[in-house]
Amino acid sequence: MGSWLTRAVDGLYRRSGAASLTPRARAVISVLVVAGVLVGGFGLLLGVREGDLRQFGLLIGLITLAHLFGLRMRVGSTGIDVDWGEAALIVGFILVPVSWVPAAAGIGVLLAKPVVSLVSGNRTSPVETVRAAASLTLAAGLAALVVQGSGVPVQPMTAQAAVVVVLAALTYLLTSAGLLAVHLAVRDGQSMVGVVWQALRGTPVMIVGNVALGLVAVRLWGTSWLWVLPPLLWLLHQLYVHRVHEDEERRTWRAFALASRSLHRLDEVAVAREGLHAARSLFPVRAAELTVLGSQTRYRWSARTGDEIQIEPAPAASGVDPDRIPPLTRVLEVAGGRVGVLTLRPLRQRGWGLNDQHRLAVFGDALSAALHDAATHSALRELRERTMYESHHDPLTRLLNRDALMDRGDAVLRGLDARTPVALLLLDMDHFKEVNDTLGHLAGDELLQTAATRLSADVGHGELLARLGGDEFALLVTDLPGLSPDHDEPDRLTAATVVAQRRARMLTAALASPTEVAGVTLSSEVSVGVVVATAGEFDLTELLRRADIALYQAKESGARVTGYDPHRDRTSTDRLALVAELRTALAADDQLHLMMQPAVDLRSGAPTGVEALIRWHHPRRGLLIPKDFVRAVEASDLLGRFTHHVLDQALALAAQWLRQGVDVPVAVNLSPRSLLDPQLPADVAELLRRHGVPAAKLVLEITETVVLSPLPVTDQVLRELRELGVRFAVDDFGTGFSSLTFLTRIAVDELKVDRTFVARMADSKQAAAIVQAVVDLGRQLGLRVVAEGVETADQRTALRRLGCDAGQGFHFSRPLPADQITESLRALALAAAPLRSVRSRTGTGTAS
Repeated sequence: MGSWLTRAVDGLYRRSGAASLTPRARAVISVLVVAGVLVGGFGLLLGVREGDLRQFGLLIGLITLAHLFGLRMRVGSTGIDVDWGEAALIVGFILVPVSWVPAAAGIGVLLAKPVVSLVSGNRTSPVETVRAAASLTLAAGLAALVVQGSGVPVQPMTAQAAVVVVLAALTYLLTSAGLLAVHLAVRDGQSMVGVVWQALRGTPVMIVGNVALGLVAVRLWGTSWLWVLPPLLWLLHQLYVHRVHEDEERRTWRAFALASRSLHRLDEVAVAREGLHAARSLFPVRAAELTVLGSQTRYRWSARTGDEIQIEPAPAASGVDPDRIPPLTRVLEVAGGRVGVLTLRPLRQRGWGLNDQHRLAVFGDALSAALHDAATHSALRELRERTMYESHHDPLTRLLNRDALMDRGDAVLRGLDARTPVALLLLDMDHFKEVNDTLGHLAGDELLQTAATRLSADVGHGELLARLGGDEFALLVTDLPGLSPDHDEPDRLTAATVVAQRRARMLTAALASPTEVAGVTLSSEVSVGVVVATAGEFDLTELLRRADIALYQAKESGARVTGYDPHRDRTSTDRLALVAELRTALAADDQLHLMMQPAVDLRSGAPTGVEALIRWHHPRRGLLIPKDFVRAVEASDLLGRFTHHVLDQALALAAQWLRQGVDVPVAVNLSPRSLLDPQLPADVAELLRRHGVPAAKLVLEITETVVLSPLPVTDQVLRELRELGVRFAVDDFGTGFSSLTFLTRIAVDELKVDRTFVARMADSKQAAAIVQAVVDLGRQLGLRVVAEGVETADQRTALRRLGCDAGQGFHFSRPLPADQITESLRALALAAAPLRSVRSRTGTGTAS
C-alpha cells in the first residue's frame, strides 16, 4: 500500500508542476501523506460502529468553514495560515467518535484549500494541499490520542473534560506548527523554527480565542443560544484581523530597520547580498534578482537555493521561478541616474497591497543609495590605488620610478643587518639618442620596454628594479652570496663586489641580445656603474650618487662594467656635512683653534715669524687638520666668514705678543678664492685697527695658482692689501705654474720652498739644485727665502750652506697651542742671543 501511495504522490508531483522540489522534500511529503492516510483511515475503521455519518459530515463542514474563513499571516517571505481549527476540533470531540476527528480534519483541509486558492487568487499546488491535509490529519491524530488516553469522557463537558480538550487543542496546534517548520526547512533548505515561533508569538489572543470559542460552542450546542455563535465568530474574526495586521506591521518595520542597517556596506557584492536577503525577509517572494547597471552583474536568490546568492553576468536569462506570476520590478535610481533594477517574484498572484508597494519604494530607495555609495567608494578606492600606483611607477615600463626606489630602497636597507653587503647597479643604454633620432621616439619607447622586460625577468626576491628616467635603470641587490659575517668587512665587501660585477655583466649580456624594433634588428648595449657597501653604511641617496660616478667612469673609459673608485670621487657627502657642521663651529668658541709654528733664522736660530695653522676639534670626528676640511670650505659660501675668523684669532695673538715684548710677524694662509672678494682689504684693515697691530706684522701666504686667474678683481685686492702695508709670501714655491711670471705680476716679500724639495735635497741633486735656484732667485730679487719641512740638523746645515735665510719644521718646533707659543718664542730668542752677539762682533752675520 505504501508503494502505491508513493507512486500516486510522484504522479501528483508531475501533474501539478512541482517536480522541481528536491528529492528530500518529496520524500518528507510522501511520508506525511502516507502517515496521514494511515492515521485517518485507521481512525475511521475504529469508530465505524459508533459514529453517525451525518455528524461526521457536519464536522467536515465545520472544519472546512474554519479553514475557509481563516487568515494568512506573513512572516518575512513565508506565509502561514491562521484558522479556526482548534475550535472546530473541540466541537468535533463531542460530535463524532474521537478516532474520526483526524480523518475529518484531513478531508476538511482537502475541501477548503482549493476554494481558498480559487477565491484569493493565491495559487496553491495540489501537492501543497495534500501536504497540508496530511499534516493536520497527523496533528489531529495526536490530539485524539490525548483525549483517548486521558480516559475522561468528553460528554457531558465537565471541567475535567474541558481541561483534556484544551490540552488536545494545544497538542494539535504545536504539532501542526512543528510539521510546518519541518516542511519549510526541507523545502527552503534553512531552519524555519524561528519563523514558526514568531508566528506563534504573534497569535496568543487567537489561540486563546479559538479554544474559548470551541468550549463555548460545545456548551451551547443543542440549545436555543446557538445563534450567539455567528456574531461572536464575527467579532473574533475582526479582532484576529486587527491583531494579525498589527503584528505583521511591527515585524515588517523591525525587519525593514534591520535591513536598512545591513545595507551599510562599502562593497557592491556585500550590498547586493544584503539587499537580496533583506528583500526575502521583507516581502513574500519566491525569488529575487538584482541587476547592478554599473558593473553589469546580476545577483540572484531563489527559494530553491536558500541563503546562497548566485552571481552571473547581467545578460543571462532569468528563469528562476517556474510559476507564471508576473514579477514586480523596481528601477533603482539616485539623483535621476539609474544604478540598478530590483525584480521580485511573489509567492502568490494576489496579496500585494498598498503598504507593500510603499515598503518596496522605500526599500528600493535605501538599496539605491547603498549601491551608489558602494560604487562611489569602489571608484574612489580604485582611483586612489591607481594614483598610488602611478605615483610610484614609471608609466612607460611599469617599473618603480626614482621616488619609489628611494623610499622603498631606504626601507629595505633599514630592515637589513648593518653588516650585510648590498649593491646598487646603475645601467645606462649606449647610443639611445641615436635610436630616437633615427627611428623615432616610439621606437625608443619600444626599446625601453624591451629592456625593462628583460631586466624584470632577472630580478630576484627582495631586489628593487626601477627606471630612473630617460634610458637609465637602477637595480638594488640585497642578497649577495659571498663570505660569512665571521670574515672581516673588507674581505666580505671584496667578495660581494666580485659577485655584483658578475651580475652586472650578466645583465649587459641579456640586454645585448638582438631585438627587432620598428623593423630594425638592434642590440641594446649598456654601461653599468656598480657600488657595493654594507647596509648600514650609506643611505640610498649616497649609493646612487656613487653608482652614478662609477657609471660616468664606465662611460669615460669605454668599459661595460665599472666599480666605484673612491679615489676618483671628487665630491663627497662628508664634505657637504662638514660645511653644515662648520656653521656651528664658527658660532662656537671651543672648536676652531690656531696652532702656531715658528720659523727661525738658520744661522742664529732666532724666531723670524710664526705661521698660524688652523685646527678643528670636531665633537664627533675628533681633531681635523686643514686638508680634512679646507677644500670643502673653499667650495662653500662660508669661506669669507672662515677667513675672517682665522685672521681675527691670528691678529689677536700678534697683539698679545707685542704687549709681551715679542716682536715677530704672524703668517696666515689665504685661499685664492678669497682674493676674489673685493671686501677683503677693508676687513683686514678693520681687524688691524681693532687689534692695534701694524700691517707689516701680518704676512698673507698665497699660492702660485693665483696666476691662473689674472682677473682685474684679484689684482685690485692684492694692490689694496699691499697699500695697507701687509706683506706677502708665496707658499709652496716651485710646485705651481709660471713661477717667474707670477713674480713679475705680484710684489712679494718672501718665498717659501716646498717641503718636498727640502726632504729630497740630500739624496737628489735635482732637488738640491732647485733649492739653490730658489735661494739665488730670492737673493737677486731681494726676497727672503724660507725652507719648509726642516726636520733634521743635516737639512738645516745644507740649507744654510746654500744661503737660505730661514727654516720652519719639526727640527725647530712642532705646531704649538696659542698659550704655549709665547714662551717658545722667548726661549728661541734667548738661545739665539749669544750667537747673534758673537756674529755681530766678528762682523760675519746680519741682524734680522
